Amino acid sequence: MTAPPPSLPTLGGRRSSYRERVADALRAALIAGELRSGEVYSAPTLAARFGVSVTPVREALLDLAKEGLVDTVPNKGFRVTAVSERQLDEYTHVRALIEIPTTAGLARTADPVALAELRPVAEEIVTAAAAGDLIAYVGADLRFHLGLLALAGNEHLVEVVRDLRRRSRLYGLTALARQGGLQASAEEHLELLDALLARDEQSVRTIMTRHLSHVRGLWAAPHPAPDGTSRPTPTDAATAH
Repeated sequence: MTAPPPSLPTLGGRRSSYRERVADALRAALIAGELRSGEVYSAPTLAARFGVSVTPVREALLDLAKEGLVDTVPNKGFRVTAVSERQLDEYTHVRALIEIPTTAGLARTADPVALAELRPVAEEIVTAAAAGDLIAYVGADLRFHLGLLALAGNEHLVEVVRDLRRRSRLYGLTALARQGGLQASAEEHLELLDALLARDEQSVRTIMTRHLSHVRGLWAAPHPAPDGTSRPTPTDAATAH
């Protein structure tokens, strides 16, 4: 049975910004698991959710197709590209190799003013978690971590992590939000900022290691196969937190 359309934010503003904003929201929906692997979604259906015309949605989906996140299905729409558990493990491993030491190093080098400017984004993550708004949560989380990494001054590194994060799948977010566990993960962003501002490199490393360890549990949480049945998984999201 075909899954119901995802819950996506209504977008306003100038039409020229729709394509980028729709693409960002679609990527967040993919990561959060609100757009499911193997499911086919039409541009008109998603456009109705956004409250915009079909054209910017179709353009955004074509952008995602170029990134390998969806496949075009002739005369039907776009199918979300499947990602294997091995691939997700590999993405998480590479992210840990990059993000943990880079973020820890910022305790020595980052401008305190630049760090402080990320606090509103961290607070946005907490607000989204409290509201159970998974797409807003994922979007703010992406902006926060990429914003931190940008302070290291390596643009290529930021783009590599951006791509890895876009390819991630956090199927356990819905259950975690329902159980009230998302708030604790959200507040780690504020804890991380405080440690960075205190120049406590060891604490930053510890927080980032813990924070990224949650990712494995989140994507491995039970999630439906394209045929609607439940897939067995190696770990449970609740134990990861």
